[in-house]
Amino acid sequence: MNYEHLFNTLGSRSIRMALVGPKGGFGRSLLVQCRALPSIEIAALCDIDVDGTLATLASLGFDTGAVTVCNNADDVEAARRAGRIALIGDYRLLDAVELDIVVEATGQPETSVRIAENALQRGVHVAMATKETDSVVGPYLNRLAIENKVVYTTPDGDQPSNLIGLVTWARVLGFEVVAAGKSSEYDFIYDPAAHTVDYLEQRHAVSLDGCWTLGDDIATTLAARSQALSMLPQSATPDYCELNVVANSTGLLPATDALNYPLARINELADIFVPREDGGILDRTGVVDVFNCLRRPDDVSFGGGVFVVVRCKDEETWQLLKHKGHLVGKNGRYACIYLPYHLMGLETPMSLFSAVLLGQPTGSTAQLPHAQMVALADRDFKAGETLAMGGHHHTIEGATPLLVDSAKAGRAAPFYLAANKRLLADVAKGDLVPLAALDLDGSALYGAWQRNPTL
Repeated sequence: MNYEHLFNTLGSRSIRMALVGPKGGFGRSLLVQCRALPSIEIAALCDIDVDGTLATLASLGFDTGAVTVCNNADDVEAARRAGRIALIGDYRLLDAVELDIVVEATGQPETSVRIAENALQRGVHVAMATKETDSVVGPYLNRLAIENKVVYTTPDGDQPSNLIGLVTWARVLGFEVVAAGKSSEYDFIYDPAAHTVDYLEQRHAVSLDGCWTLGDDIATTLAARSQALSMLPQSATPDYCELNVVANSTGLLPATDALNYPLARINELADIFVPREDGGILDRTGVVDVFNCLRRPDDVSFGGGVFVVVRCKDEETWQLLKHKGHLVGKNGRYACIYLPYHLMGLETPMSLFSAVLLGQPTGSTAQLPHAQMVALADRDFKAGETLAMGGHHHTIEGATPLLVDSAKAGRAAPFYLAANKRLLADVAKGDLVPLAALDLDGSALYGAWQRNPTL
């Protein structure tokens, strides 16, 4: 694909963008890249922490005269007439800005759904980086965009959009996608000489010598690795959310409710994510799943990348590719194709160009609720408690995420709809948190969820 040809109208007009949530890693990286692109005009920035946003802009080298803090619509209009970025703390002031696209990156579902609805209803494209919102109401917002003749999309640079792109690339080429997935956030780095595993800034003495090689009994080897590293977390809440978005956008279903999370080396993926009858771990094909990247210090990282495992149709062709270094399973029936990175906002301009210049999302135009992320109670909850969400990964304290087929969800609440809601009824340990137990009065997210299309 020649992207210069694809976006040959770049330079003929300026894309007016508003970024909501500019202080985080995603927002900062997008600002970095937009400064290198004269075709993108940063028209507005929105964050309740105005001073923090100003500090972020200063650290990036923005001139103080390039930004005006705005408290009302008149301020916004004056700032834009002067050619300045309108910096606002109230998202409702975005309505006073002439925009082509809003990039939503607050990480706050109740707020982001309002921002997205407002933009779409006034004919402004939306790139939704708040995957928590997308997992709950992406199908509705996608349909709302179509009704208003604009684009709602996942942004490239986030794993969901990158994986949707890889899946659809494979399908267009005629591949059968057996499994699609991603690596979890952090690598497990094994030093075979020191017999240690590094995970984030932790180092643990452990030997994986007996299970470092996958061997013929894959299930036993994976179980041994998991047991040896049981002192470390082997699942992460955002993975369920991201794969929920991918499932809804592609129709691929969860491999298992808890997802599999094998500790796997990159060169093993085409042997692991295949059907059990062929030696792998899958009970069905056409699924989404996730793995923990296991590597040595001198191995390359998967870097939060994405992959598809496809069925090999011609042995001679795939043996040729195997000799060229591509990942083909030991039995020759499956191959893994992967992108070992996601570059956050540095890649996102591709989605902005696609939406504004081509009128096409880098996500899906046919989102349906194929899967639902739900919350399993790890303890007894009492009526009156709040399902508090917090931490870097927006987890719910006392609840474990699962990703289930929509047909299995029943009346369970979507995970991020339940977050920060007060309970009207007890929820027993081991139960899925039900909608009926939540105080949903005034929830914009619930109102939007009720308008999701059905399968």
